[in-house]
Amino acid sequence: MPYALSNGVRLYYEECGRGTPIVFVHEFSGDLYSWEAQLRRFSRRHRCIAFNARGYPPSDVPRATSEYSYRIATDDIANLLRHVGETKAHIVGCSMGAYTTLQFGLRYPRMARSLTLVGVGAGSDLAKLVQFHRDTEAQTQRYLSLGTREVVKMYLNHPARVPLRLKDPRGFDEFYRRVAEHSALGAANTLRGVQARRVSVYRLESALRRLAVPLQVVCGDEDPSALGPSLFIKRTCPSASLAVVAGTGHAVNVEEPEYFNRITAEFLAQVESRRWRPRDPRSLNASTMARGK
Repeated sequence: MPYALSNGVRLYYEECGRGTPIVFVHEFSGDLYSWEAQLRRFSRRHRCIAFNARGYPPSDVPRATSEYSYRIATDDIANLLRHVGETKAHIVGCSMGAYTTLQFGLRYPRMARSLTLVGVGAGSDLAKLVQFHRDTEAQTQRYLSLGTREVVKMYLNHPARVPLRLKDPRGFDEFYRRVAEHSALGAANTLRGVQARRVSVYRLESALRRLAVPLQVVCGDEDPSALGPSLFIKRTCPSASLAVVAGTGHAVNVEEPEYFNRITAEFLAQVESRRWRPRDPRSLNASTMARGK
């Protein structure tokens, strides 16, 4: 089994295809197999690398919460790239992985050809931070006391997962089976170390204004925790585009794989051909009328 070593922690990864590399970074409730539809599509033109984050077997599950943070998660991506002999890659992340992807672009811009964020920003609402931290700790305690299989029963009616369950019951069942197999300790430590301690997207304004890496943001219109942060990133970061997908929940790449693959292929093609450009300042207008000469 292939592993990359990152600060003493083994990260399990799989790869397929040849070409410009793409690294896929999964959500809290996912793993590398959440990207199966993307691995099959993009491995035709790219070297695709997907890995399980620390805390997600067969990657190592460190016992100490101190070995989990969003900064450590971004370092894990960089160390994975070094391990496979790549210096630069397109990075594609969903939810927790989207936040890690964004932070990777801010901390390692020279290693990022582009960034794609799916469902980014849960827990960013500044008016609800206290509630978010309280809910995150309660969920952590459930993982530790009840185990993963009991906790994931909550996903059966999770608001952001309802669209997937209605559209694709088979796909939802596969998602549910996989998340039920996750490590309870790994999930608890990830919640405490990564999710609860990450900085709100709304507090990254100055960094986002300086970010020059091509950035694609994708959000379902039935994913309220991500809609606001996604729009904020679009309004703040000159290099960002935003696609809002109708009738869709949290993990757009799982729920609408054909659409996601199509727009992402176009985005990557523009980046590869150097056709991606920052937003033209002329398209910004505080007035409701067209500007005069």
